[in-house]
Amino acid sequence: MSQNPEQAGKAITGGEFLIRKTAANDIFIPEEWNEEQRMIKKMTHDFIEQRVHPHIEAIDQQEPGLIEKLMEEAGELGLLGSSVSEELGGMGMDFKTTMLITEAIGDGHAFSVSFSAHTGIGTLPILYYGNDAQKQKYVPGMATGQLKGCYCLTEPSSGSDANSGKTTAKLTEDGKHYVINGQKMWITNGGFADVMIVFAKIDDDKNLTAFIVDGDSEGITKNPEEKKMGIKGSSTRQIFFNDVKVPVENLLYEREKGFKIAVNILNIGRIKLGGAVIGASKGALTGGVKYANERNQFGRPISKYGAIRHKLAQSAIEIYACEAATYRATQNIDDAIKALKEGGMEHGEATLKGIADFAPECAMMKVLGSEVLDLVIDEAVQIFGGMGYSAETRVERGYRDARINRIFEGTNEINRMLTVDMILKKAMKGQMDLMTPAMAVAEEITGVPDFGMPPTDVFEAHLEYVEKFKKAVLLVAGAAVQKLMQTLAKEQEVLMHIADMMIWTYAAESIVLRVQKLSDIRGSEEAVAHELAMMKVYCYEVAERMHSSGKEALLAFAEGDELKMMLMGLKRFTKTEPFNTTAARQSIAQKLIDANEYCW
Repeated sequence: MSQNPEQAGKAITGGEFLIRKTAANDIFIPEEWNEEQRMIKKMTHDFIEQRVHPHIEAIDQQEPGLIEKLMEEAGELGLLGSSVSEELGGMGMDFKTTMLITEAIGDGHAFSVSFSAHTGIGTLPILYYGNDAQKQKYVPGMATGQLKGCYCLTEPSSGSDANSGKTTAKLTEDGKHYVINGQKMWITNGGFADVMIVFAKIDDDKNLTAFIVDGDSEGITKNPEEKKMGIKGSSTRQIFFNDVKVPVENLLYEREKGFKIAVNILNIGRIKLGGAVIGASKGALTGGVKYANERNQFGRPISKYGAIRHKLAQSAIEIYACEAATYRATQNIDDAIKALKEGGMEHGEATLKGIADFAPECAMMKVLGSEVLDLVIDEAVQIFGGMGYSAETRVERGYRDARINRIFEGTNEINRMLTVDMILKKAMKGQMDLMTPAMAVAEEITGVPDFGMPPTDVFEAHLEYVEKFKKAVLLVAGAAVQKLMQTLAKEQEVLMHIADMMIWTYAAESIVLRVQKLSDIRGSEEAVAHELAMMKVYCYEVAERMHSSGKEALLAFAEGDELKMMLMGLKRFTKTEPFNTTAARQSIAQKLIDANEYCW
């Protein structure tokens, strides 16, 4: 797929990965963390290992004050204030480094949920949308953990359709307060939050407004803690607001702009969740490797058996690809923030706009990461066998804890449809040209196939696979838009197939670019033998998945000769050279077994 000359030299924007080539040197790879960042990750990981894991049962039993105490300890280490500027008592780190902390915290089970809710949806609305007085009053305390935050958006009748909430706010006659009435549910940290971000509609407004509400305000009542499948240690309450008086100066941002706050903060939450589940996945796989090395059956460790080695290797491959994709997107966001700031935009506004520009990638990483964790933790339970079903093991807790991630921050179904919708809207607004490459693909499938020899260079060959994957996406998406037009938004199965193809393409390109860059850094392909094996297996499997999902989508709306032609094109675009995936997985598994942990 040739790159539009007009794109040359321009920074890539969200969704453009579909129509632009990316060079290995243009992405960040986790092997490039500097010494300071590695130290920050180790400090965070040590905190989880030494302060959270030993108390994991007490946390799940919701021992009074324990989560709050651990949050304050995290604040003393600076972990709660990584996104907060130094002027407001934080560490002022770039987005990529805050993601690294999020990853390390991700192996903290229920604590990681409380941490993420506080540092994300609890703190960021004030940090990015608050006025100076609001920031000075609340943010320093939230950066240290002396104040804990929560976010009150969801209601019994409004989940994915957040703007349909019924909580109301009315101005008092003296004009000094808003009086809030309503009910919120599934509020993480709701049991102990000192600061609440509450969304309500003023009078007959159509759109939400956000308010900062002090947690001890008169008129706030709470139901008992929810009994949940997993993340039992995180406080989750229903909260009722009965004539709660909120000072007018606590209106956050602007009237009827609450939904804008919610959407933009959710973008951050989505990619941050993608980072957190990487940490949880690595922890789960490490647990599985250790157990496989320790558990003996028929006179030898179960790590000697091919079925177990397959599970270990496949888990590592999925994690490595997900990590590559997540930090690629994170660096793109950092670059966008930096460019906006250099253009004169204030840091908070630049951060929100930079993340919003890559909202499709944020949604994709949320879906990809949560489903990778589900695969990894499921295989870890299977490796543990009967012990994996016992509550005595962390892997059993991890299995239950993982399930919520496909629901958090918008369900994976919603995020899949959002991914396609956001990219198509960018095209319709003229922000990216999808039509030209889609038409070129449509013409290509009616032409004579190129039966030339594949490239001999392994990276060129796999990047060629990726370019064909992109053509497969454009083939299916272009045909869907043309055929279904105004009804496409209702064809959810088709949209989800297209979204999956987009996600796999992005991840496949990311893992190839990661290994290519690492090979350049280390000086030879031999120095990245195991990484190459992971790259090859991942791309081979993605090709199979792409063909299956693309076929399902095409069968839903095409027929006759046109369908046959498109199916032939799809097959052409998802064809790969034969490859011994079993041998590759064996080598990957041996590396894990020798290291006795996830080692990349």
